This record gives sequence, C-alpha cells and structure tokens, in this order.
Amino acid sequence: MNTRIKISVLLVGVGILLAFLPYNASHSFQLKPAGLLDKASSDDMYFSVDQVARFVNNEDSTVQLIDVRNEEEYKVCNIPGSINIPFDDLLNPDWEGYLNQPEVKKIFYGNGDQTANAAWTIVAGLGYENNFVMQGGLNEWYKTVMLSHFSGEKITPRENVLFENRFKARKTFTQINSLPDSLKSQFLTARRLKEIQLDGGCE
Repeated sequence: MNTRIKISVLLVGVGILLAFLPYNASHSFQLKPAGLLDKASSDDMYFSVDQVARFVNNEDSTVQLIDVRNEEEYKVCNIPGSINIPFDDLLNPDWEGYLNQPEVKKIFYGNGDQTANAAWTIVAGLGYENNFVMQGGLNEWYKTVMLSHFSGEKITPRENVLFENRFKARKTFTQINSLPDSLKSQFLTARRLKEIQLDGGCE
C-alpha cells in the first residue's frame, strides 16, 4: 500500500476516533499522528492471507483474528477462530479483554483493507500492542484461498505446501460456515480430537 493511501487511512481513523472518544473517557489517544504514520508505513503491520490460513490450520493460540464487519456480515461467513468486534463498536469497554493482550497477535480483517486499517489505527493510537491487518481482507481470502487451484503437470515442493495450506484452510472455512452457529464450537472440538487421534496421540 502506498504512503498516500496510508496517510489517508490514518487521518480517517484519527477523525473517527476523535468522534468516538467523548463517549468513552476511559481511553485516551496515546500515539501522535507522526508515530502512527511511522508504524503504518511499515509492511510489518500486515499478514498475508496465506499466513493467516496457516494460523487457522495450526489453531495458533498466539493469534486472535478480529472481524471488524457488522454482525450480520459476520454471521453469513467468517474465518474460523475469529471473533466479531464491529468497527462501530470498537471502543466499547466490553472488548478491552480482547484488545489489551500484548502477548497475542491481534489480526484485524474486513472485506477489504480500509476498515481494518482504520481499526488498526485506532487500537494502535490507544496504545494497544501487537496489532496487525490481514492484507486484502476477505476479498483476498476468497481470491487466494477459496479459489486456489493447481494447473499444469508439475508442482514444486513450495507450491505443493502452499496449495495444501490453502486447501486445508478452505475446507475448514467451508465446513465451519455451513454449520449453524450453535454447532460451530462443537465442530472445532471434534476436529481437534480427530487430528490428535490421527497423529497417534491422546487428549
């Protein structure tokens, strides 16, 4: 993402933050815009969808995916393991427990980059640590993970690993999102147990 777009997103995020602050006096904006821009201009704030797919496949407990779309969009489909913190509700004190975990990588995503970048700007500005954005959002997830296919006669070992990672994440995404909400957590528990048994371990 070029610097001009990052500056625009930063300014929009700061503006939105300032509009919210009167309703939540317990938070104060800690980073100056220059400090935010410094962080935002680094590619280190992004994870690719392939990296996120790996986190999902490994059920990485050091990562928390945060879907910043509205509740209705989240219910239609979401990345397994994510929680829904709608952007409009980001400063609600109820989310403090999720946002204030400096040891956990919090990865924000929306449909594209804009809302997730604005959410990142707000939480980073408030002093929360270890925040990231899934680059491209669900639009990129669908393009890269859900529509991934192999064509040709040969595949390199690297391409094979990448394809298998995407295929496994796609399968989990499809299975989870086809279930009623009440069964999603039960499915994850059952899948975890099955994988442990396949590996020859025990619970």
